[in-house]
Amino acid sequence: MVIAELNGQQVKAVKFKGAFEWHRHRNEDEMFLVHRGRFRMEFRGHSVDLAAGAFLVVPRGVEHRPVADEEVEVILFEPATTVRTGD
Repeated sequence: MVIAELNGQQVKAVKFKGAFEWHRHRNEDEMFLVHRGRFRMEFRGHSVDLAAGAFLVVPRGVEHRPVADEEVEVILFEPATTVRTGD
């Protein structure tokens, strides 16, 4: 759900559980801010664990996959043109 827009960016509130598909965004960076819960961002070769209050920027072109063992609430910051599943 888009909760705000500014300067061509969207702020989105999302909930998810499980593994998202591997994808990348060739032209956009994405910022993930954990509101409630925890998840890990998997990259090819390593992963980063994130808990409430933590954030991570995934640079454009980097393949990634968010995974949550339990439901997590995340705020996303990304350009309005970003396609959810990447390219």
